[in-house]
Amino acid sequence: MTGPEAVTGPQAVTGPQAVTDRRPVTGRARVGAAVLAAGAGSRFVTEDGTHKLLARWRGRPLVAWAVDAALAAGLARTWVVTGAADLSGVLPPEVERLANPRWSEGQATSLQVAVAAADAAGLDALVVGLGDQPGVPASAWSAVAGHDGAIVVATYDGRRRNPVRLSRAVWPLLPTTGDQGARVLIRSRPDLVAEVACDGQPGDIDTTEDLLRWS
Repeated sequence: MTGPEAVTGPQAVTGPQAVTDRRPVTGRARVGAAVLAAGAGSRFVTEDGTHKLLARWRGRPLVAWAVDAALAAGLARTWVVTGAADLSGVLPPEVERLANPRWSEGQATSLQVAVAAADAAGLDALVVGLGDQPGVPASAWSAVAGHDGAIVVATYDGRRRNPVRLSRAVWPLLPTTGDQGARVLIRSRPDLVAEVACDGQPGDIDTTEDLLRWS
């Protein structure tokens, strides 16, 4: 999308002037958290075929770190979008699992599953992170969730990474296909984006070498 389009109701945005309020939230809006954890992790290759999200990192399954951080932020709901790997044995009972049968079609499909759940729950915004970023702490989820704006992105030493807060107004603008999730919208609509400086280490663990390096 290259320019503002007039839209109304809970489905869309009314131009940049209507969705660029970047004041901190004074009373916590109804904001949920979603950890996207549905991909195949095909670059992570082990002899026994262990999916990367189930690989041990500092004594625990990799995905547990991201999920626990999202939970600790204390948001209205916490979802984990699953697909390629069976994560049922490692997820805490407090989270809600959302199955994405179209996970092989790209990250955008998992984002749409999470957004549909947030919409059904009547939330005002959704904070989204990835299951393979164990160094993103709860404080980053909380900082992003607590800042108003159409799109709020965490930064680490000035670099934009996850998690990302997406207000209800921009949900209809998110891609429905492909493997880039919200990045497409962030790049095409910089007028909607606010940044929040966060502590943590947002590196992805994509390979076994990454796992060893970050351990």
